[in-house]
Amino acid sequence: MRAWLSLASVVGGVLMLTAACATSEEWAEWRSHNTHFASGTHGVFSLRNNRDGSNPRVTRTDVEAARQESWWGKAITVSPEQIFQN
Repeated sequence: MRAWLSLASVVGGVLMLTAACATSEEWAEWRSHNTHFASGTHGVFSLRNNRDGSNPRVTRTDVEAARQESWWGKAITVSPEQIFQN
């Protein structure tokens, strides 16, 4: 019983922390899609790049996948010179 209560507390805490970090615009974007990321590639890209988009790491494969899979969320813009070759 104690382990169950601890697990429930941890899960509840994580939910509270993650819910508090999103703006109303981000929540609206999230609710407009049935998944958090368009694909696994999109998820890896988002985890690899920080939230504010500073110091982006973008490859040509990322650019092509974003076009093909119609990624959503905050766009990370880079100049052509900043795009890494695969």
